[in-house]
Amino acid sequence: MSEFMSYDEILVKCQEINTKYEINQERFDEIVDCIIDNEEMSADEKIAKAFERLLQAVNKEIGDMETTARLQPTCQMGCAFCCYFPIVTNKMEARLIKDAIGKMPENRKSFIENHLLNYYQTYQDKINDLHDLDIATDPDAKYTYKKANLPCPFLNLETNACTIYEIRPLPCRTYVNYTDPKVCAENVMPKETISYEFLYQEYMGAMNELLQYLYENEKIENVDYPGDLYQEDLLINWMKEAVR
Repeated sequence: MSEFMSYDEILVKCQEINTKYEINQERFDEIVDCIIDNEEMSADEKIAKAFERLLQAVNKEIGDMETTARLQPTCQMGCAFCCYFPIVTNKMEARLIKDAIGKMPENRKSFIENHLLNYYQTYQDKINDLHDLDIATDPDAKYTYKKANLPCPFLNLETNACTIYEIRPLPCRTYVNYTDPKVCAENVMPKETISYEFLYQEYMGAMNELLQYLYENEKIENVDYPGDLYQEDLLINWMKEAVR
């Protein structure tokens, strides 16, 4: 008898979540309300704080769903197979990641900046081949990207750890494996893995609510609202701009 759940068992668990669990919208709303009420922060500081806290809220939401269905991820530190999938973010998220790196302690910031420089030199040919893939409309794009075996710009290949873990984009948080970890090693696109990407609606909806309020009542300098929310691209393209 396998110590890991089968694909069919995982599907049953997913149905259990659909039936029993209701997304905690208040979790996201309270973050926005709390940040709006903070009179000591500038508009851009509020946006940066909301970005960080709303991503944390996504983690908590997934954790509550896992508790509901009695699910335990089999993903482990150093397992980085999912770090070779294409990651798409909007321009605002890319800006906020860059800004967060710029505010990190000098040694960490320098490490990431040097890491990115080396990354774009090492993988220039692969990036040139993949940079214009349309993940949204091309049904084969994700497979093409994953099969190319191009690591995320922020993956430290020596440790197989994320260099920006606490501010990693939403897709990195919502992709989870609950069965044998070998499925990720043995398949380009394993069917057994689960994505909680539907939480993007709560996450970005709350972010948009905050931005709309700040746009109408305060002065935003670092984000072009609403344009930055609707301009999407691969992370490899956004971060390439950061090293130019």
